[in-house]
Amino acid sequence: MKLFKGRPKDETGRLEKEIKVYDFLDGLGIEYERTDHEPADTMEACKNLFLCNRQKTDFYLLMMPGNKPFKTKDITAPLGCSRLSFASPEYMEKFLNISPGAVSIMGLMNDSENR
Repeated sequence: MKLFKGRPKDETGRLEKEIKVYDFLDGLGIEYERTDHEPADTMEACKNLFLCNRQKTDFYLLMMPGNKPFKTKDITAPLGCSRLSFASPEYMEKFLNISPGAVSIMGLMNDSENR
């Protein structure tokens, strides 16, 4: 995977939500590197997960090393919930303005309700 410094020189074909992330980081004067890749839509490819409780009232962004196994029992007790599942794409869009396969901590900049 190749790393690039800063925003792409040519933004043609980039999603508006991607451009907003560059605008946000640039506006704060934060230097960053990026990589371009296809959506990571399996847990083997990526361990950035958007989860929710059974009632769909509490939502969690879980980020963990790719080589660490994901076991819900290891995180439900510390969070005080009995069960977690993957939040639906609709919630990902609504709360974080992100798409499946593109879960990132940068989605939190869109969480105006602190969900």
